[in-house]
Amino acid sequence: NPPARSLLFRVDQSAPVMESTAPIIRIRNLRKAYGIQTVLYGIDLDVQPGQVIGYIGPNGAGKSTTVRILAGIDGSYHGEVAIAGIDVKEDPLAVKRLIGFIPEHAELYDVLTPLEFLDLVGKLHDMDDITIRDRAVRMLGFLGLAGQEDKRMDTFSKGMKQKVLIISGLIHDPKIIFLDEPLSGLDANSVILVKEIIQRLAAAGKTIFYCSHMMDVVERVCDRIVLINGGRITADGSLEELRRGGTASLEGLFAELTQAGDNQRLATDFMEVFQKPPTAHE
Repeated sequence: NPPARSLLFRVDQSAPVMESTAPIIRIRNLRKAYGIQTVLYGIDLDVQPGQVIGYIGPNGAGKSTTVRILAGIDGSYHGEVAIAGIDVKEDPLAVKRLIGFIPEHAELYDVLTPLEFLDLVGKLHDMDDITIRDRAVRMLGFLGLAGQEDKRMDTFSKGMKQKVLIISGLIHDPKIIFLDEPLSGLDANSVILVKEIIQRLAAAGKTIFYCSHMMDVVERVCDRIVLINGGRITADGSLEELRRGGTASLEGLFAELTQAGDNQRLATDFMEVFQKPPTAHE
């Protein structure tokens, strides 16, 4: 296969969304391997306060691994990673106090109710009881879980649990938010609502690091797009900058830079499975 095309742009540090020239997220030569399998090959990235980063890439590219490292969950890496000037490896607990993290998959304490779980999360962030309950009840209601506050979560669907998880990452009003496919398992109406919430968070000046396969969300809310492929950053810039390469849509750019191939041809070949007689395989 030919090497993937690379589009790397210097991000405009004078953009009005910035509050400071000092990056709130700083990554230098980040390398990560699982045994003999290398996942990240020397990632370098600065994120300024107030930026909304769309961190996109195909499955296995290293997106979730990067976010887990930034959130202080995975400390077995090489390189330098700092959040708000705090070395993540040296003091992951201090980093966790500053951020909100909404993963795609997480195990909740199913024996707890949403209010009990959110009370636990709030207390871990030193919130007072009145604020925790007020925010929890209101946010649960907004996400369609009114009347479910005191029910055990072992009876909840995946989408209901995902809504509780979203609230748990936002209830303490963090300035830095990591989102790793936060819309997973949600119904169509909830997806629309959460998209709008993400837009409002961005407009409120939050620093957002958003991992997603949903290109429409990335295009709508992100002011900078970083594409990772095979453990390396292959594109970095605003959507307008990336489009200078001649691709009209982010989806088209994604396919081109990740060597996704001719999707129309692949779809045709796929359908031929039903039309041709079976052949013997060794």
